Amino acid sequence: MLLDGKVALVTGASRGIGRAIAKEFASQGAKVALCARSVDALQAVADEIAAAGGCAQPFALDVSSADGVRAVVEAVTEHLGRLDILINNAGITRDGLIARMKDDAWEEVLNTNLRGAFYLARAAAKIMMRQRCGKIVNISSVVGLTGNPGQANYAASKAGLIGMTRSVAKELGSRNIQVNAIAPGFIVTDMTDSLPEALKATLLEQIPLGRLGQPEEIAKAALFLASDWSDYVTGQVLAVCGGLT
Repeated sequence: MLLDGKVALVTGASRGIGRAIAKEFASQGAKVALCARSVDALQAVADEIAAAGGCAQPFALDVSSADGVRAVVEAVTEHLGRLDILINNAGITRDGLIARMKDDAWEEVLNTNLRGAFYLARAAAKIMMRQRCGKIVNISSVVGLTGNPGQANYAASKAGLIGMTRSVAKELGSRNIQVNAIAPGFIVTDMTDSLPEALKATLLEQIPLGRLGQPEEIAKAALFLASDWSDYVTGQVLAVCGGLT
């Protein structure tokens, strides 16, 4: 049980990668605070985890709200006793070419994907510094490394997460807090399900392993970075992308 006795907060936990990470962590002994906008969707995940013998509690959270983040982090520590692991996974897309991109599309993506991760890292860091231990894992994207047409806002937010990861790792290292990022490639989620089949075929040609990734494969990488196995790893970006980058 790699996370026995640990408390983990996972954002975007109602589906996709966040759901897979929450289930993986619970199976490894962690008490998991499930965070997303919809409590109903989170309750389904909590029920799944409980049925498998794990422990999870849902918390409604809009990560773009500083007050909301502060309140939820306080509630998590009050109900679960501490905070050992933060997974910044919540993210949205509002795709469009730069010449046509509206201000709202830019701001919504940056507010959720980057500003939200900052709010959570700031709140979690204060607790982890007192504990003198902790793990922060930011879910970035290969798009943050390579760029992608029609995703200037999304790529900027994910590249920003990488810069934040490396900076915060240097700030918190002396307090025994490791901060790393995962850059998933194209993973089977709601986002990729909506892609046209022709585009999927083109993507597969660019991936040396010849397939899309599964959310559970990102969860395994997150488990490594959240566990004691990675105690001497910080400030790094782990690309889990089938060789795409």
